[in-house]
Amino acid sequence: MAERKNSGAPRFLVSGDTALIVEFGNAVDRRINAEVLALYHRVVAAEISGVIEAVPTFRSLLVQYDPLTIRHKELRTRLECLMKGLVGKQHAGRRWRIPLCYGGAHGPDLKEVAHRTGMTPKQVIEAHSAVDYNVYMIGFLPGYPYMGDLPKALELPRRENPRLKVARGSVAIAMAMTAIYTLESPGGWSLLGRTPAPLWDVRGDPPALLAAGDQVRFDPISADEFDRLERRANAGTWRMEAAA
Repeated sequence: MAERKNSGAPRFLVSGDTALIVEFGNAVDRRINAEVLALYHRVVAAEISGVIEAVPTFRSLLVQYDPLTIRHKELRTRLECLMKGLVGKQHAGRRWRIPLCYGGAHGPDLKEVAHRTGMTPKQVIEAHSAVDYNVYMIGFLPGYPYMGDLPKALELPRRENPRLKVARGSVAIAMAMTAIYTLESPGGWSLLGRTPAPLWDVRGDPPALLAAGDQVRFDPISADEFDRLERRANAGTWRMEAAA
């Protein structure tokens, strides 16, 4: 991933009249993201009156507030106090081992990715499944994790022709990221495989399996194992548990 481009103080940016953004840097970087998450947890713990929601992203924290309860200046002052002595702790989240069936009908782009990277499909699988991915943020779809850092040998641009439908559970790559489609959706990333693990389940508490700051590693499984686990997931008798 790109190195951190600036080391100055975080910037405060106004986002309309009901949100304030604290920007920690201008690159996708684990150190920056760790600082974002550290502030996020402090804001949640502080339970500031008037704060409606805090949303962590790759490099900034958006704080939505009720201007009738707390003013912009007061909120900024509170946030500045919370940022004193702030230290981002990397790998502060949970660790997951997520089963993934590579190739075939579940990973229609595996062979193309292998061809474009000069690797064999087996080498692509080995490279993709050998990394502990950092969940930088959740977005695009409910519970959809943006994860890095993809091995450089697998870095490819988005597909020229996006698909209108990508199956739920599909694991895809683009640029330096890998992600999991939590619901059926259009998508323009290259599909390597599918996981039977439900990443968004309204029966769960919380419904989203992953959260920003979590670490994910993929465990290759066979098509038969995928079918077995998917049946259990659909019946509500299996839900992923964190490794630690």
